[in-house]
Amino acid sequence: MADYAIGDLQGCFSEFNTLLQRVNFNPSQDHLYLVGDVVARGPDSLACLDHIYKHQDSMTITLGNHDLHMVACYYLNKSINPKDKLGPIFESPHLARYISFLQTQPLAIELKQYNCFISHAGLNPDWTISNALRYAEFAKSCYQSSNAKLFFERMYQPHPDKFSSELDDFEKFRYIVNYFTRMRFLTANNQLELNAKGAITDSRELTPWFKHPNIVNAKHDIIFGHWAALEGKTANPCIHALDTGCVWGGSMTLMELSNKKLIVEKSHLLSK
Repeated sequence: MADYAIGDLQGCFSEFNTLLQRVNFNPSQDHLYLVGDVVARGPDSLACLDHIYKHQDSMTITLGNHDLHMVACYYLNKSINPKDKLGPIFESPHLARYISFLQTQPLAIELKQYNCFISHAGLNPDWTISNALRYAEFAKSCYQSSNAKLFFERMYQPHPDKFSSELDDFEKFRYIVNYFTRMRFLTANNQLELNAKGAITDSRELTPWFKHPNIVNAKHDIIFGHWAALEGKTANPCIHALDTGCVWGGSMTLMELSNKKLIVEKSHLLSK
């Protein structure tokens, strides 16, 4: 019996399946935590979703921006971007089933047995884990609700500068979702910067969220994806970046949670 976490799949089923085979993943005994962005950009998002859905009792996704965007496209009848390569999913007779399944998945989880927190983009330095989980549950209640379409319509509006009780539910939803699924850099006044996407060295005026003192001094592990430009490196043994850019020709990384051992599979895309 073992528990694992794995970085962004982004439709790279071949590498995903190979990693599961390499650790002899047993769905009846083991559990896999996917850090999000299981779909989009790669060659076989449908196979990834098919496999996860089939083994949903042994797999949990902390939803990423691409996952939520796909659900939003479904609800808003929005054209999918050809570069996301999501056509096979939207043509599948099981599309509605897969969308409903994704709506059952959380934005964040805490695994107390491993003293770790998992989400797609990380942890807002202003939030405790307990607050983060509460906010994640609020957002989940929004994208599961009968008003889900309205929340997805407003998900793309400008990010609120600050979180407060004066924000309406749509603004709170957008604020929470952006931190959990899009966060990379913070400004000097600790606000979310959503345009910078490169490596840490690309910006001297911005601070990577995991370099904030509240995160540096944290006494728990944080596991996240989303930021392939990091190439898995954070310079902090407690902050684990598992998106190693498989879809961009890098690799896919799986971690055994009990010992933090990494199993890496180089991208198969360049060999095809």
